[in-house]
Amino acid sequence: MLVDSNQWDVIVIGGGSAGLSAALQLGRAGRRVLVIDAGEPRNRFAEHMHGVLGSDGLSPLEYLERGREEIRHYGVALHRGSVTTAAEEGQLLRVETAAGEAFLGRRVIAASGCRDGVADVPGMGDRWGRDVLHCPYCHGWEFRGARLGVLASSSASIHQALLVRQWSESLVFFNAEAGDLPVDVSTRLQARGVIVESRPPSRLVVSEDRLTGVELHGGDVIPVDALFTTPLLKSNEEYLDGLALEREESKLGGFLRTDKAGRTSNPKVWAVGNVARPAETVPMVLAAGSAAGAAVNMDLIEEEFEAALGG
Repeated sequence: MLVDSNQWDVIVIGGGSAGLSAALQLGRAGRRVLVIDAGEPRNRFAEHMHGVLGSDGLSPLEYLERGREEIRHYGVALHRGSVTTAAEEGQLLRVETAAGEAFLGRRVIAASGCRDGVADVPGMGDRWGRDVLHCPYCHGWEFRGARLGVLASSSASIHQALLVRQWSESLVFFNAEAGDLPVDVSTRLQARGVIVESRPPSRLVVSEDRLTGVELHGGDVIPVDALFTTPLLKSNEEYLDGLALEREESKLGGFLRTDKAGRTSNPKVWAVGNVARPAETVPMVLAAGSAAGAAVNMDLIEEEFEAALGG
């Protein structure tokens, strides 16, 4: 069924930092905006959010609740739901949810984020966002000087090993999934005291609800207080399949192709945040959402002037 026969100027799919930032710009522009949110932000597993000026150390969920209150002030509507399809319907876009609801919008901003997949090592999923982490800029300070590990998920993890060394002199690179390291890479790591451990891990060792080590095949345990890893990423974009949007490949996988403002190959659809740029942190997606909101508003303005001129 069509929940509201009156169309929306913009439907934002995803109520994380990127989506709320876009909605804030559009709400302040007087646009009729609907945010549809499944309520599963990517950073919900972390107790604290860092590197966000003015909100450093705040709970990610509290941060989003503040954002929701701000956009409500500008008349933006919020709806809890999981979007299953988005398709063109005449000059509009039709968005449907798993509950059978349907909404029409002149433009759509996809801000539905991505999913983090971790290595199939017992204990990884349970510790995710606590002491199994992906971003040293987000969590490195809290574990500075501790015994750190980097668990490779592919050859791309070499960059992460070089990066994490900044936060501690005690670092072990578990490189089994990275393959044989080039001689120059091994030399660089060893020059800064990074221990390279090629034996594959069998499980994480946890004591009193704290990560204490990585057990290797054979039984040896390497002590660590925190483990960084590059997750296997999957963007939450299945609902866009019917629009056949252009994609591009990167070291982190395949994602939607967009211009600098977030516009996709469909001129009525934008994609911002981790759904299109999986490596971006909260401050980055806030900026991307704000830019997309302004760009969408200008696009609608141009359409309205053309209509007024009889174009």
